[in-house]
Amino acid sequence: MHQRFLIYRTEIHCCNFGILEVMCCVNKMAVASIDKREQYRISKNISPIPQAPAKYEEFICGWGSAFINILITFPINKVMFRQMLHGVDSQHAFQQIKREGMHFLYRGVLPPLLQKTASVSLMFGTYKTYSEVLHDSFPSVTPFFQLCVAATLAGGTEAVLTPFERVQTLLQDRHYNTKYKNTYHAFSDLRQYGFKEYYRGMTPILLRNSVGNILFFSLKDQVKELLPQASAASLLQNLVKDFISGAFVGALTSTIFYPVNVVKTKMQVCCGTPFVSLSQAFKQTYIERDRSIRKLYLGVHVNYSRAFISWGIINASHQLLKKAFFDTDTANS
Repeated sequence: MHQRFLIYRTEIHCCNFGILEVMCCVNKMAVASIDKREQYRISKNISPIPQAPAKYEEFICGWGSAFINILITFPINKVMFRQMLHGVDSQHAFQQIKREGMHFLYRGVLPPLLQKTASVSLMFGTYKTYSEVLHDSFPSVTPFFQLCVAATLAGGTEAVLTPFERVQTLLQDRHYNTKYKNTYHAFSDLRQYGFKEYYRGMTPILLRNSVGNILFFSLKDQVKELLPQASAASLLQNLVKDFISGAFVGALTSTIFYPVNVVKTKMQVCCGTPFVSLSQAFKQTYIERDRSIRKLYLGVHVNYSRAFISWGIINASHQLLKKAFFDTDTANS
């Protein structure tokens, strides 16, 4: 009797243990099912959010990097502009600006701020867009040819912003200090000469933008590879490398196209006068500078110094903004 009771009690325990195991399994399956549904719901609701701005990351980071750059380099650019326009040395140009006072130091900053932020945004953004379209449409074309075409198209897209550069030229010339009160006034006044007047000097801008973009996008990564290897975890080291590579290529490109910018400035400083071709404007400027190539490069040292700082800031801040806002690996670490 006692043995039969022990057997019965053992069977009850085994039965209870079996029921507990089944219940544990059911609970685990329920929890796993809930977790999967929750993960699916979260991924469905959240995953598209970072993808939307990622499409425009090059546009956004290009805009931000140009904004930072303009605030820092505008006074240097103004000294260089005076040298281009009047053919004077940097000390004389600096004294001109100093006599005018701080009130006029940032006069004309709005057009380059609008133009440069939009221009650099278009440069990086449209270059990436055109590159992707060319790669998908013509996969057999060599990468360098794709780069050249994409950079040229991006430069042409940037040239749409010529009116901002046109007004900036007028506002930075001291002869227009009393004629134009501000950016809006200059834009309004040019309207009387017709829509074409806003795009005076567009040919040298197209030449500068297209070839300059080819040089920038083809050389900046190669220059960066020549620099000492930086640790992937070191933000400062990579930032310095980005600054140096962008600065070197920017200064080189800006120096090569300095005479083109001189001619462009001479073309755009006029209002309501007959339009002249790029070759005619170059010939006229060359004669005004006593037929001296050296005088066409007056102010070039300020130009490459400004370009070195400017494109170093643009390239470094562009990469920094990408890592800060669009690099998910960096953001999650």
